[in-house]
Amino acid sequence: MASMTADLALVSNYPMAKSSCMDLGKRVFGVPVLPRIIRSNGRKSKSFAATAVLQVGSIVKESKTEDSLGLDVVTETELREKGFLGLRKTKLVCTVGPACCSYEELEKLASAGMNVARLNMCHNTKNWHQDVIRKIKKLNHEKGFCVSVMIDTEGSQIHVADHGGPSSVKAEDGSIWFFTTEQFEGCRPFTVQASYEGFAEGIKEGDELVVDGGMATFEVIERIGNDLRCKCIDPGLLLPRAKLSFWRNGKLVEKHHELPTLSTKDWSDIEFGISEGVDFIAMSFVRDADAVKHLKNYLYTKNKFIKVLAKIESLESLHNLEEIVEASDGIMVARGDLGVEIPLEQIPTVQEKIIDLCRQLNKPVIVASQLLESMIEYPTPTRAEVADVSEAVRQYADALMLSGESAIGSFGEKALSVLRMASTRMELWSREENQQPTFPQRELGVSLPDQIAEQICNSASRMANNLGLDAVFVYTKHGQMASLLSRNRPIPPIFAFTNEESTQMALNLQWGVIPIFFDLSDDMDANMAKTIDLIKAKGMLKEGDAVLVVSDAIPTVYQSLQVKVI
Repeated sequence: MASMTADLALVSNYPMAKSSCMDLGKRVFGVPVLPRIIRSNGRKSKSFAATAVLQVGSIVKESKTEDSLGLDVVTETELREKGFLGLRKTKLVCTVGPACCSYEELEKLASAGMNVARLNMCHNTKNWHQDVIRKIKKLNHEKGFCVSVMIDTEGSQIHVADHGGPSSVKAEDGSIWFFTTEQFEGCRPFTVQASYEGFAEGIKEGDELVVDGGMATFEVIERIGNDLRCKCIDPGLLLPRAKLSFWRNGKLVEKHHELPTLSTKDWSDIEFGISEGVDFIAMSFVRDADAVKHLKNYLYTKNKFIKVLAKIESLESLHNLEEIVEASDGIMVARGDLGVEIPLEQIPTVQEKIIDLCRQLNKPVIVASQLLESMIEYPTPTRAEVADVSEAVRQYADALMLSGESAIGSFGEKALSVLRMASTRMELWSREENQQPTFPQRELGVSLPDQIAEQICNSASRMANNLGLDAVFVYTKHGQMASLLSRNRPIPPIFAFTNEESTQMALNLQWGVIPIFFDLSDDMDANMAKTIDLIKAKGMLKEGDAVLVVSDAIPTVYQSLQVKVI
């Protein structure tokens, strides 16, 4: 059969090592494997850079193989029914709570498309969380799902510690309430315990105390030591652990209290998460990059490959946004708490800015809070909520998250199906209308291998779109090139084959990436042949389909770009 091959080897001007390349005896898609001398700070060191191989080819033949393919059952079913371009790209996160913590309910959510299960450490006991985590891992092992686990730290914030009611208490217009830091047993009428002893510092008479961004509002009428007497001027509900903020003359009173980002309880929860093998830790109320770096360094010393996400939910975090995004492994836009600290009308533009910055810096971003809030009580969402979900998808957020909708709502599975249908429809519309995103302008690579890998992924994404290819296959150990491909938001889905379970679970949060556990060998031709044969055997690839192949799994020198038409 006639073939046409075009090779573009991207090689540095650094001198080649004198050792013979033939000793390695390796060729990757026709590209020789050669060592390279890299100079760093004036010193020479022998290094093997990441492979970046790109191939386009028609899939025309099949061979027998006994290897297994760790493709999750949900993607496999969706692929058979809808084909490559019908696969949903936007990932879905569900908060697990009392309404969905049974094995059966978790299985329903996993079957409906849950990619990540979130556990809020503010609520329930460690035994409860442990039980949920083990149920999820059992579902993955026994039922063939691929659901990652995220724990969300409580964080240090000023909130309602207790209000004397079992769930919520109604504050009536004109009623007088006492907010105190005093710790006492039982309950007192019209008395709210605050969580932080210095919560009233700097507060004046006439200031407004706002509960949960406007669920109820009080005017401070008297300050008594560290406590406040307040009059309700905007009636509403006081919920357990509701966040308290103060406003003066229409502006937030910024309180630079000395609370650490991670409390003693948070560190205990983190140790619990490490012991249970969670995949993500979301840090609440991050104010700067230092706390993120501290936690990541701690996990590194423990030799744990757990990804750290920073939650953007305060005015201070917005002031330090870029350094927080750079330091973290991902971002959660916690719009509920963020809406407490900035004017409501700024939320849409701030959300879009955060999503764009995360994409520029190649960090996955989750849009969270109140996406389908009405579905906590009702079986159908409002049209405005669906529009909100669709807008987050249009902005190319990596993931959407359900909070109370799944944790305590009566229609969690339905809410998840709404997210799935709305995101799939918006993705389809974007393709039909050719509403493709602009490619990121910021160059991330510092070292030469990283720069080459980045440029190859940028080019690969353009080629996949321009040539109308069916899929992108990436063979990866740590997920770097899978992430770089996702950053470009290509039209075809990205199948990421990895032999690292931590990489597989981390890629669950990346837009358009289908992580597959596969026992990679040092022979890239064999890896490609085996994976294609396995996917064909499942009836998900057919003769004539074209895939593009990229790899960073094998250390080599040449970064090459190869097009092969068979």
